[in-house]
Amino acid sequence: MADTALNRRVLVVAILSAFVAFLDGSIVNVALPAITTELGGGLPVQQWVVDAYLITLGSLILLAGSLSDLFGRVAILRIGLIGFAVTSLACGLAPTADVLIAARAAQGIAGALLVPSSLALIMSAHRGATQARAIGLWTAWTSAAFVVGPLLGGLLTDFASWRWVFVINVVPVALTLVLLVPLRNEPAVQRPPLDLVGAVLGALGLAGVVFALIEQANYGWSAALVWVPLVVGVVSLVGFVVRQAVAQHPMMPLSLFRNRNFAVGNIATVAIYAALSVSGLVIVVYLQQVAGLSATVSGLVMLPVTLCLVLLSSRFGALAGRFGPRWFMTLGPLLVAIGFVSLRSIETPFDFVSQALPGVVLFGLGMSMTVAPLTSAILGAIDSERSGIASAVNNALSRVAGLVAIALLGAVIGTLVDDAWLDNALLLCAALMLTGAITSAVGIRNPPRIAAANSSAHDTE
Repeated sequence: MADTALNRRVLVVAILSAFVAFLDGSIVNVALPAITTELGGGLPVQQWVVDAYLITLGSLILLAGSLSDLFGRVAILRIGLIGFAVTSLACGLAPTADVLIAARAAQGIAGALLVPSSLALIMSAHRGATQARAIGLWTAWTSAAFVVGPLLGGLLTDFASWRWVFVINVVPVALTLVLLVPLRNEPAVQRPPLDLVGAVLGALGLAGVVFALIEQANYGWSAALVWVPLVVGVVSLVGFVVRQAVAQHPMMPLSLFRNRNFAVGNIATVAIYAALSVSGLVIVVYLQQVAGLSATVSGLVMLPVTLCLVLLSSRFGALAGRFGPRWFMTLGPLLVAIGFVSLRSIETPFDFVSQALPGVVLFGLGMSMTVAPLTSAILGAIDSERSGIASAVNNALSRVAGLVAIALLGAVIGTLVDDAWLDNALLLCAALMLTGAITSAVGIRNPPRIAAANSSAHDTE
């Protein structure tokens, strides 16, 4: 197979693998009302259906990155894809809410194997300008998964059943497994030991904190069922950080954060992806449960965001490669924040053009300006031989930000879904996006060669 064709196949495999993992973090949102109508449980079950997946996905991405480096990206991708198909079927066949939540947690484990391996596959197969373009395409499509999910999920929920939201995963997984066949697996020559202690501390810490944040709405902070997991979770997370500082082969090398752009970029990531996760949940839930829209129509409301991401992300990624990521990472989240404020016009009766269209267009344009420059700033700050772990850290933080934000939703804005609930949630999302914009403006530095080139161009004018 010619190198060009091989690299193209690698890119398609990488995009499909990560896309299906990210899609499942958002496709379920529009199906949540239908799930609780059939299985019961209300908002707490809705939160757990989302967060059970994100807990295992976010807490195990770092470990999955290490497994990918040790045993080879292709091998880990293949295992992850097969596991994702099996657990997706388990979700679709779940007879009760408890079984569905357990299957979602198992699905997150499989999803964790897909994300770092897919981007590491691109980094190893592409070089120079083609690598930057490949990262831009990967970022565009995986980011689009956050907003294409509600549309696809709505269609499946309305015209088939919420169960097909999970079963449909078998189709892209099967296609990706076929495309993987000609690719060679290249495991590491040297295999340092895995940081299993760090993995356990990280997973236990996240699970404890998120469990407490969700269940406090039902039992209150004074209940032992809430504060005991919270204490165990906080202690475990502190232990995780200590472990990473002293371990010989840490899951998350703290030395990465000594690089300014890597550290600042990840702070911006936490704020931006927390807002993205919360907005993706609250908008579609409100449109169905209060405005009375079908799952399909509520998904269509966010279609302009998807179109902007697919059509414009690569272009803004190229511009950021030329002019540096700083101001794209600043202006993009700022536009999204304005879009969220604009979306507070949504009310009942719902009118798409007057209430939602300006906001979702600003949302899509702003995210298109943000995602590729953000990824490039973070990965470009780290030596190429550590790009795999740098990608895993960034993806882990973005997933953790989303799950903690959703878990906090009930505590911060309440559990009664009405006009005030949506308004407060959108203000929270706007504040988070504004935090990402300010963090980028103050903290991000354009690479020296770009800054020098821009200065020279200015001097010659």
